[in-house]
Amino acid sequence: MKLIRLSGLLLIAGILIYSTACNEQGKEEEKQQAAQQKTTTGRGVWTKEQANAWYSKQPWLVGCNFIPSTAINELEMFQAETFDTATINRELGWAASIGMNTVRVYLHDLLWKQDAAGFQKRLNTFLEIASRHHIKPVFVLFDSCWDPFPKLGKQRDPKPFVHNSGWVQSPGYEALKDSTEYPRLEAYVKGVVSAFANDERILAWDLWNEPDNTNNTAYGKVELPNKGDYVLPLLEKTFEWARSVNPSQPLTSGVWAGDWSSPEKLKPIEKLQLDQSDIITFHNYENGEEFEKRIKWLQPLGRPIICTEYMARGNNSYFESSLPIAQKYKVGAINWGLVDGKSQTKYAWDSWTKQYNSEPPLWFHEIFHTNGKPYREKEVELISKLTSEANAMK
Repeated sequence: MKLIRLSGLLLIAGILIYSTACNEQGKEEEKQQAAQQKTTTGRGVWTKEQANAWYSKQPWLVGCNFIPSTAINELEMFQAETFDTATINRELGWAASIGMNTVRVYLHDLLWKQDAAGFQKRLNTFLEIASRHHIKPVFVLFDSCWDPFPKLGKQRDPKPFVHNSGWVQSPGYEALKDSTEYPRLEAYVKGVVSAFANDERILAWDLWNEPDNTNNTAYGKVELPNKGDYVLPLLEKTFEWARSVNPSQPLTSGVWAGDWSSPEKLKPIEKLQLDQSDIITFHNYENGEEFEKRIKWLQPLGRPIICTEYMARGNNSYFESSLPIAQKYKVGAINWGLVDGKSQTKYAWDSWTKQYNSEPPLWFHEIFHTNGKPYREKEVELISKLTSEANAMK
């Protein structure tokens, strides 16, 4: 009799264990299915609450648009033969030394086409270096500025005394006008973003820099006619592609010219940028009053704001005039340029039409000489002071 009871108890216990195991397996399968569905469907635009919750966890964001002084453009920065980790490490160290905690870095679709695995590895190396300096980058995927005919391989030497004489667009003229290139561009966007979709070392993804810029002064005569008509649908697709891989970081594309003071004044491309961005970004290379005016234009959108380009001394845009205003409104501030180098952006935009033969009387961009000496000591003192104050209050 005892044996029968014992057998019965063992049977019941076995059934319970089996039932529990089945339930656990079922829950795990449900989790996997949910995760798979989430990956497949991606995510929508963050709500204002989600965006502001993310921003509340960030320090006051101060940084620069970064390219190492030994690179003329984004291709030279990241191609295997010219990927200069020593210079990147040294110069990011200078950025960190004055309190910068972010940098904005341009990528290129041709780098993915050339060597996707190698490019991904080099991006990871860059992130490792940046992380050591407590810097989180904003990665820019596409860019409509400067030379519309990018080519892989050895990049040309800088044209003496000319601002950004070797910077190249992504995608270039040929890819932009040809919709059969879209699958390749889609693979690039999805490939890069998905590889780092949950990487806490990345601050944000800037999907397209100045998308409707036609570069009239430098390359206007050879630009794609009606460029904006090609960019607009591709920018919309780019947001869709990036969201489809469910990135944990915010997506954005910054407005840069025009009047954004009310919805009815927005161009279609600006409306798309602002509607599809999780966080709001903008450019301003004017005086402090104009800088503040644009912040006020964008505040009614109710989302975090970061200025991803500012500071052009010859255009009356200075650290002294803009950075305190950014701090006042807790707007992130990413100036153009860090170290004088092959991009030559210490020369002004007008160097494309005006002849320079020597050092410019006033540096347009950049903070440091190539030896690490500040161009203006008072500027680095101000940046250090304001970032230190912000960190003390956090």
